Amino acid sequence: MTKLKLGLIGDNIARSRSPMLHRIAGQQNGIEVTYDRLVPKDLGHSFDEVFADCTAGEFRGINVTYPYKEIAAAKVQVDDPLVRAVGAVNTVIFGEDGPKGFNTDYSGFMAAYRNVRGERPTGPVLMIGTGGVGRAVAFGLAGLGTRELRLVDRDPAKAEALAAALQTVVPDMDVSIWISAEKAAQGATGLINCTPVGMVGYGGTPLDAAAMPGAEWAFDAVYTPTDTQFLTDAEAAGLSIISGWELFFFQGVHAWSLFSGLGLDEENLRSSLLSLGEAA
Repeated sequence: MTKLKLGLIGDNIARSRSPMLHRIAGQQNGIEVTYDRLVPKDLGHSFDEVFADCTAGEFRGINVTYPYKEIAAAKVQVDDPLVRAVGAVNTVIFGEDGPKGFNTDYSGFMAAYRNVRGERPTGPVLMIGTGGVGRAVAFGLAGLGTRELRLVDRDPAKAEALAAALQTVVPDMDVSIWISAEKAAQGATGLINCTPVGMVGYGGTPLDAAAMPGAEWAFDAVYTPTDTQFLTDAEAAGLSIISGWELFFFQGVHAWSLFSGLGLDEENLRSSLLSLGEAA
């Protein structure tokens, strides 16, 4: 293998660092990597049409991001029962047996948490946003041993669906659904944003800063920019910070393994990404 054709389907991905991550990973392994940004509305196509083009083309695989992860899950074969329960995929591999779906957000979040907090327990967690990345993070929390999870979403039906899915896999997890994020934050150890609020084009924060003191750590799935208002407020309140960049990094490392079957020098990849990011 000397060449690898990859891509990313999503909206609002002009500043995504995924192309850079996978090109550097390719350079480490002596492989020429092309990684295309595929924005359906910019291409004048629906997600289904873009996905079909990838399936019929020369792509080895693609990543899928907001807001298509749950849609993609219905279009691929998912062998892992846990990923089927998540109901969202962010990585697709194209092969002779058809497209297969994986979720490296799930494993990437667990790695990001442990990289910052080690084996410390999560404690009770408030998570705002129960879409594709929220579902993956919720199952990651289950894998980290979380036993109390408070969900907030503008669409309560989505939160209820996630709660039901979690109960099938982790029946001893106490999952509750709240309307007010500020009330749900009371007594929480961890605070999580899995909404697009705070990313480029979606300013603001999903949680009032006054609700943060008393918690121990915060994670924001948004990574463009890394210094969201949510994390800036959390850091000012004395919380330990896990940025969306960490999730981006580890989901990318895990996706590269699926795409290529090859290893990585993670420290070199991290330093290269950070130095190129500062130069950008």
